[in-house]
Amino acid sequence: MADALARHGVSITPGAWGQFHRFDTPDKPKGNANGWYIIHSSRAASFGMWHLDMTETVTLDGPCDPVVAAQARLEVMRERVRHERERQVREAHAAEQARCWWTQARPADPSHPYLARKRLPGYNLRQRGDMLLVPMYHGGELVNLECIFPNGSKRTLPDGRVKGAASLVGRLAGAERVLVTEGWSTAAALHEAMGYPVVIARNADNLEPVARRLRQRLPMDVGITLSGDDDRHLAAKGEPNKGRIAARHAALAINAKLMMPSFCESCETCTDFADVRLCRLGGGE
Repeated sequence: MADALARHGVSITPGAWGQFHRFDTPDKPKGNANGWYIIHSSRAASFGMWHLDMTETVTLDGPCDPVVAAQARLEVMRERVRHERERQVREAHAAEQARCWWTQARPADPSHPYLARKRLPGYNLRQRGDMLLVPMYHGGELVNLECIFPNGSKRTLPDGRVKGAASLVGRLAGAERVLVTEGWSTAAALHEAMGYPVVIARNADNLEPVARRLRQRLPMDVGITLSGDDDRHLAAKGEPNKGRIAARHAALAINAKLMMPSFCESCETCTDFADVRLCRLGGGE
């Protein structure tokens, strides 16, 4: 099993037999615990990664007993059901907290350090203490909040739903074109400049799920444009340009247009439309 996991970039020391163990997957932040494994016997083990919907059963010693393999698959199915139920309960609790915070929050203070630094109005934001709150909806219900702190750091509520959840700047009703982007500040900058409603996916991984749901919801005569981030700092280090790649894939998935930011020749720090706007206003960070 260790060799099989190593092929997926995971290095672990196997634990006790007959128990489900969790591990961090390499494509997610530390502490994600999205991977799991169970050693069924001296002859078979299973492992998988929840977010990739991937499961494998491997042989430990000698040929795999068909009965052992069948038992392994059954245990995995049971664990998948249990994991899904626990996830739904955690998401429901986070959604309840989100609704409570959102109801109690006040309108965003225009002088909040983040808004002042970005030179943007607080489109559709509320404020709790020193946190700006960005509402995240799924299926028409508030399911999570993104909290933006004065220093610009961001986080969602623990265990809240993120995949497929989205925010909005502007109004979808009557729109001829809708933009989809990653962050709130980019959405606000684009809405200010172009007047179109902008749907916020929050991160690159969520662009395609959000774009697909939006395409299903909107009439076909309403155009959609993916407005991606250009993670050129990653490309400079030899890593994939995640923002550009994800935006292109999302656009291809729904046959949408793609719009990427253009940077000044001497600029090395801007990555999105909000950065470009601020840079050209003379307030680059």
